[in-house]
Amino acid sequence: MKETPSQLQVPSYVMNFPFTLDTSNPNNIWMQELEAEDLKINRGKAYKQFLDLYNFIAGASLTYILPSAGNFQDQVYVANLGIYLPHITDSNNIILSNFTSEPRQGEEEAGKPFFDLMGYNTHMSPFKWEGEADLKYLHDNIYIGGYGIRSDIRTYEHMSKEFNMNIIPVQMVDEYLYHLDCSIFPLSKDKTFVCTELYTPREIRALEKVTKIIDVSVDDTYGGITNSVRLGNMVLSASNISELKRTDELYDDEKHKIDSLEKICANEGMEPILFNLSEYMKSGALLSCMVMHLNYVDYTKSLI
Repeated sequence: MKETPSQLQVPSYVMNFPFTLDTSNPNNIWMQELEAEDLKINRGKAYKQFLDLYNFIAGASLTYILPSAGNFQDQVYVANLGIYLPHITDSNNIILSNFTSEPRQGEEEAGKPFFDLMGYNTHMSPFKWEGEADLKYLHDNIYIGGYGIRSDIRTYEHMSKEFNMNIIPVQMVDEYLYHLDCSIFPLSKDKTFVCTELYTPREIRALEKVTKIIDVSVDDTYGGITNSVRLGNMVLSASNISELKRTDELYDDEKHKIDSLEKICANEGMEPILFNLSEYMKSGALLSCMVMHLNYVDYTKSLI
């Protein structure tokens, strides 16, 4: 088996520089509620915000930059491109997405040769499905799969059979939280942020069998508390609070989200690190959207 970044004992990721970032085709409700003027991207600011995040992550990991092939407005949000399957240890496998969102259809074809060159076996989802953002790895062969808005539940039935995956399906029912990473964030192999108010008792019971739930509120979830990425003993998350005034309508909600994240991290022996990604919020996106995992070595680290 060819060695890939997935075999390294350091975190490995994929990101994409936002050369093609655009908001001309609003493809989610966050964008559709913004005025045309508010959707305009400040490219210089967007580049700086990306580099602030990229330089931080790359300083503690191996982080590849996916070339900007084509002209895809959302290509920077690589968490939707596919998922690496860490439970398969005798080969390197990535399932590529089958996008529901029309402006994103074709991104998988730009990603395939990139992963092929790196030594991964690439597979296509036969049903609509939007990558790591809708399918979260926990441990062993256990995953949580979000379905109902951007991903078809049949793709998880297919994956379970083809790749020996144990996928716990949970239904997406809130159009503002249209991907799984908008409401669920695995912090480690045995602890997971979950907004329990958004799921049925049956779904919560299924999750409790495989992970310890750290419950987060709906308000904090709307603020993006689960749209985070773990890096070592840090939880990286987005916040535009530096651009808000105390009198702004959203200030108190954003402050509450940050306080909640700080409390959870303190209990878990971790440190929250915040990045201003306000230009990407215009796409209805936050930090987890911009990172695709090539391994999960940090999940197994016990800090306290």
